[in-house]
Amino acid sequence: MRSLLLHPHAKKVLLVFCCLPFILFVYKIIYDDLGPNPAEALIRGTGDWSIRFLCFVLLVTPLRVFTNTPALIRFRRIIGVSVFAYGTLHLLCYSGFDMEFEWGDILKDITKRPFILVGFLGWLFLSLMAITSTNAAIKWMGVARWHQLHKLVYAVAVLAVIHFYWMKSAKHNYQEVIVYATILGGLLFWRFLRWIQERVKQNRESIHI
Repeated sequence: MRSLLLHPHAKKVLLVFCCLPFILFVYKIIYDDLGPNPAEALIRGTGDWSIRFLCFVLLVTPLRVFTNTPALIRFRRIIGVSVFAYGTLHLLCYSGFDMEFEWGDILKDITKRPFILVGFLGWLFLSLMAITSTNAAIKWMGVARWHQLHKLVYAVAVLAVIHFYWMKSAKHNYQEVIVYATILGGLLFWRFLRWIQERVKQNRESIHI
């Protein structure tokens, strides 16, 4: 397993996997297979994949810890950038199909509709993390500040669930919301418990010193 994860082409395979939903969207556009409302299908589809990849990226650390597989961490950046990529596609589809790139109307929509505002804030946080995802950015910021900034992913998870909930509430369809809220809530709760354990350990060590 470790040899597969450290294989020179492992990241390329993951990148292809991350691109598959986009390729599927392109295929459906070319063959007119998006259903009766193509615009809505693209807006919803790109949004769905952004939250799915958000689940994947938050799963990397728990999976690494439980399986004792440090090599998994080398794939987190690709998955994280994929969250941003599909989130950006989601924003572009909304801006183009719903608002026809009327920037004044888009700005008004962001300020008037809370679920659009929440989604936009989540995208802004993703943008900050994507911009600083390079090795050069880590070196420039310093590891400690970089880690602090990238904890914005936790805020993005909360905002994504709220955005998804408000979007689905219009049709009183909460099944998918419950699924994603449970997954993301569980992943965040695991991190909270781990943080408490680390604090307790630090306090014990300081007492012994």
